[in-house]
Amino acid sequence: MPEPGKKPVSAFSKKPRSVEVAAGSPAVFEAETERTGVKVRWQRGGNDISASDKFGLTAEGTRHTLTVWDVGPADQGSYAVIAGSSKVKFDLKVVEAAEKVEPVPSPAPAPAEAPGVPGEALASATELEGGSPSPEGSSSAAPDGPGAPDDPIGLFVTRPQDGEVTMGGSITFSARVAGASLLKPPIVKWFKGKWVDLSSKIGQHLQLHDSYDRASKVYLFELCITDAQATFAGGYRCEVSTKDKFDSCNFNLTVHEAIGPGDLDIRSAFRRTSLAGGGRRISDSNEDSGILDFSSLLKKSSSFRTQRDSKLEAPAEEDVWEILRQAPASEYERIAFQHGVTDLRGMLKRLKGMKRDEKKSTAFQKKLQPAYQVSKGHKIRLTVELADPDAEVKWLKNGQEIQMSGRYIFESNGAKRTLTISQCSLADDAAYQCVVGGEKCSTELFVKEPPVLIMRPLEDQLVMVGQRVEFECEVSEEGAQVKWLKDGVELTREETFKYRFKKDGHRHHLIINEATLEDAGHYALRTSGGQSLAELIVQEKKLEVYQSIADLTVGAKDQAVFKCEVSDENVRGVWLKNGKELVPDSRIKVSHIGRVHKLTIDDVTPADEADYSFVPEGFACNLSAKLHFMEVKIDFVPRQEPPKIHLDCPGRTADTIVVVAGNKLRLDVPISGDPAPTVVWQKTVTQGKKVPAGPAPDAPGDAGAGDGDEWVFDKKLLCETEGRVRVETTKDRSIFTVEGAEKEDEGIYTVTVKNPVGEDQVNLTVKVIDVPDAPAAPKISNVGEDSCTVQWEPPAYDGGQPILGYILERKKKKSYRWMRLNFDLLRELSHEARRMIEGVVYEMRVYAVNAIGMSRPSPASQPFMPVGPPSEPTHLAIEDVSDTTVSLKWRPPEREGAGGLDGYSVEYCQEGSSEWVPALQGLTERTSMLVKDLPTGARLLFRVRAHNVAGPGAPVTTKEPITVQEILQRPRLQLPRHLRQTIQKRVGEPVNLLIPFQGKPRPQVTWTKEGQPLAGEEVSIRNSPTDTILFIRAARRAHSGTYQVTLRIESMEDKATLVLQIVDKPSPPQDIRVTEAWGFNVALEWKPPQDDGNTEIWGYTVQKADQKTMEWFTVLEHYRRTQCVVSELIIGNGYYFRVFSHNMVGPSDKAATTKEPVFIPRPGITYEPPIYKALDFSEAPSFTHPLVNRSVIAGYNATLCCAVRGSPKPKISWFKNGLDLGEDARFRMFSKQGVLTLEIRKPCPFDGGVYVCRATNLQGEAQCECRLEVRVPQ
Repeated sequence: MPEPGKKPVSAFSKKPRSVEVAAGSPAVFEAETERTGVKVRWQRGGNDISASDKFGLTAEGTRHTLTVWDVGPADQGSYAVIAGSSKVKFDLKVVEAAEKVEPVPSPAPAPAEAPGVPGEALASATELEGGSPSPEGSSSAAPDGPGAPDDPIGLFVTRPQDGEVTMGGSITFSARVAGASLLKPPIVKWFKGKWVDLSSKIGQHLQLHDSYDRASKVYLFELCITDAQATFAGGYRCEVSTKDKFDSCNFNLTVHEAIGPGDLDIRSAFRRTSLAGGGRRISDSNEDSGILDFSSLLKKSSSFRTQRDSKLEAPAEEDVWEILRQAPASEYERIAFQHGVTDLRGMLKRLKGMKRDEKKSTAFQKKLQPAYQVSKGHKIRLTVELADPDAEVKWLKNGQEIQMSGRYIFESNGAKRTLTISQCSLADDAAYQCVVGGEKCSTELFVKEPPVLIMRPLEDQLVMVGQRVEFECEVSEEGAQVKWLKDGVELTREETFKYRFKKDGHRHHLIINEATLEDAGHYALRTSGGQSLAELIVQEKKLEVYQSIADLTVGAKDQAVFKCEVSDENVRGVWLKNGKELVPDSRIKVSHIGRVHKLTIDDVTPADEADYSFVPEGFACNLSAKLHFMEVKIDFVPRQEPPKIHLDCPGRTADTIVVVAGNKLRLDVPISGDPAPTVVWQKTVTQGKKVPAGPAPDAPGDAGAGDGDEWVFDKKLLCETEGRVRVETTKDRSIFTVEGAEKEDEGIYTVTVKNPVGEDQVNLTVKVIDVPDAPAAPKISNVGEDSCTVQWEPPAYDGGQPILGYILERKKKKSYRWMRLNFDLLRELSHEARRMIEGVVYEMRVYAVNAIGMSRPSPASQPFMPVGPPSEPTHLAIEDVSDTTVSLKWRPPEREGAGGLDGYSVEYCQEGSSEWVPALQGLTERTSMLVKDLPTGARLLFRVRAHNVAGPGAPVTTKEPITVQEILQRPRLQLPRHLRQTIQKRVGEPVNLLIPFQGKPRPQVTWTKEGQPLAGEEVSIRNSPTDTILFIRAARRAHSGTYQVTLRIESMEDKATLVLQIVDKPSPPQDIRVTEAWGFNVALEWKPPQDDGNTEIWGYTVQKADQKTMEWFTVLEHYRRTQCVVSELIIGNGYYFRVFSHNMVGPSDKAATTKEPVFIPRPGITYEPPIYKALDFSEAPSFTHPLVNRSVIAGYNATLCCAVRGSPKPKISWFKNGLDLGEDARFRMFSKQGVLTLEIRKPCPFDGGVYVCRATNLQGEAQCECRLEVRVPQ
């Protein structure tokens, strides 16, 4: 069975249809499944059919056939075929031989409509010609009557029937589903053809309604079609599914008086029915969102169906694509079905490339497609290919030109022009045109809005009458349009006085401020992608009666008071007398104070004797009592009898009466005496020490006063006849009543009866017992990693009963949920609570329990956090030892606890001793420590503990005792590798030489230079226990030399030698001179520099300068010899020469220069230039590279470039829209080697237009132009 919430899909691709068969003839039913291997069952009357002489069952691949042989009246009825969770019903109708009619073949099912084709609506593929279906209608079975067989799977009570409608008329299809056995409403879906879900096509032509009849418990689902069109004809399907069942039903719609088929324009199939005014789409939530009708490409109206023409049936060897190419669009479906073509979308796509040649456009090589579809929020590209790559293109949307922006991007690649629309919205759903000169091509863009999905469904709610109800549902899209329904009926905005709708981003709320019984039902939130259902159950409030009214017996002229107390102080009520409403007057008064309702009758008469009732409004209950009228008769008796109290406690022996606090205490004391005695009730008030409750004993014992208690007696007269404590006396008894006994009512009550003959007296002891007082807040101690000890004191008052035990609860500090820790009572005043989470803050509270019940909870304890002590530190090691100190280091513990570490403590003790001495006061946060002031030669053990809020953790101790004594270690210098070779530094650079060493005790360090001690402030020495540093802030040449460092401990020493070389730039060469000059050559010679900069000379640089210009040019570089020959000099010029010397620092600051210029003489040969014939090289201007159109962004410099040739050099002029730009400072014009450039500084939209470059010389002129577009960034 299909899972709830998933779309059930039929397992059948072809379903059997109902037929009429003459008696004695066979009946054949065929069904095809979506795939092979599916198990198919045939049923009749709910029972499976097996192969026999009567029934024939065959299965070939996906085709399954049921044959009923020799049909008779007994075979007439309802049949069904079942595959998986899909079930299809059909009927067999048998007619007598005299009424034999030609069997009407069932129309072949329409081919599957191409799923996902944009805009699929009510129009579907046309049924094949071959007659209309029978009145019973394929799988649209008649309603099951009383005699219909029981269907174990079917859900329909009434199935939708086939229908006919005139074009422009309306029709409604109904389906009824039994809901008596369903916990939730079923899910019903309506389909057109095979795939088109009609729930997404709701609009002005189609509506879906559903309702629920509580009396018959039947769901009604309706499909309403208004203003029917010819394209609405075809096959429909209704599918219903519940949690564990699924059923479906097919039916047909025939539309009459349709217009005849004509030539179809493919673009008309893409047009929406709701387009209005200039191609703009009208957007209205109550209007149709637009119907895309593709069926006109594939369908021929059923009103014009004809018998299949055998001439159109192509033989097997014919090319189906050639037939389709030559056929009109209205015949596509018939030909496709005839030749077995099922992919209609692929067929149409292929036919586009096979259509007859149309008149080719002069502007477009490839036009836009008739229509495009894109999902909302996605990107789409509209591309055309032009015949002229340089042609200008305009893009229009609904007739308005589109300007380039962040969402609209124009691209040009050769002859292709592309319009890219990013982040498509419903506003982009429009008609688009591409205009080139006088030609245009058009298309339509359809933006498909994704369905709104239910992300978090509604939840069922149970409330009481008058409470606030709020349904909340979360959908996938913010601000989506949703519908709220109750029992299938939409809740409109007109009902806002009762329902309140609220949107909060993705969440939608339905609020009912005060729920009533009528609000109970099923509420649903429906979106375009599904719905969520929840049930609201509203229950009546329960009224609790704390004190009911009691029967009264009163005498004449007395007052009768009926009083009751209910749980709700806002409840009003009516007092009835013998079932009739009692009207208050001067003698009868009705009062209502808080939860107490009172009826008072003054001066009671015999007519007041009746049954009285109090009926609360809105609750199905009443409180009744009877009023007895007592007549007083006076008889004169000659004899008199002394008064007597008839109780089981004779004399003054007190009898203890125990009552639970809050309960009613009634003392009914029988009396006698003649004349009638006077009864006096008195209470003896005792005061003394109050004994607090102690620990719960193992066995209960009697509570009594201690020996040191002092008692004070006082008597209080009780004579009230109404109220909480009252006394009622009759002739033969006296009744003492206490409503809701309290602690103050405890004591000794004395009953005294008197008459003229005598008196009698009895003492009654009343003890009020109650639950104990709440204990004081518990105290927390011994907090561990997951446990703690809870201690508390007994309550100040034990309620008059021994404390049986205690109940302990705990909660997290920021929570409101208390959790009970013990199910058996705790008899002690402490408890160890376990199984807590380390690092979480908890609170504790305690209850005291006695035989009456449990006390109120104690105040919460102080918050505490279970934290375990840390583990032991790791990797404890001895870093260094001296005569009085030991250096320790360690690593943090593996477990620190939730509160983190507070620090470490370090202790030591003598070997063989158990007394540990702290190495420092307090804690240290570091993981190393130097323990000082230790006795020399002592053998000590060291240990380290980690501390946190829970206290110290386990210690880690050194494995062996440590002797506090300096260890002699031979001095050793650890000279780094880079210091073992010559150290070169430049003049002015700092020198910092660090040399680590080892040795104990601390060695003595000595530095020398060339065997002499270092002196002077420029060289500083810094020593530490582990290294020595030689530092020179600014090096000079004098600091060069050999340095030696010596390390000495007593008679042991170690030495190291360092060579420091301070280098500088060299001085210039010496004695430069010209040794010889011949032809174009000059020989130079010089001596090395006097100062080489304390490093090797790397070479020389030779330069020459013309005597006229004195511009120096380098002739030789990195030249290592001291003589050279400079060649390629110019005859007749004089030259100066200079030489620089180089080393690793760089060239010398100055150069050695020749003092006199060297003249290169001219030879005696006379040069006679050749004679050439003069040629005319003049040429008119012409542009070898013209200007090209450009589109630039405002605010950024732009350039226009072209190339021109001509002789003599032409004069260049620039124009914009016919205006000369020569005087405009915003434009700069360049000309270099025939390349002309116009630079526009920070153009604005005003700078757009036509630019012309004109070249003119004596031979003529030429010009070229281009268009510049300046775009403003969006």
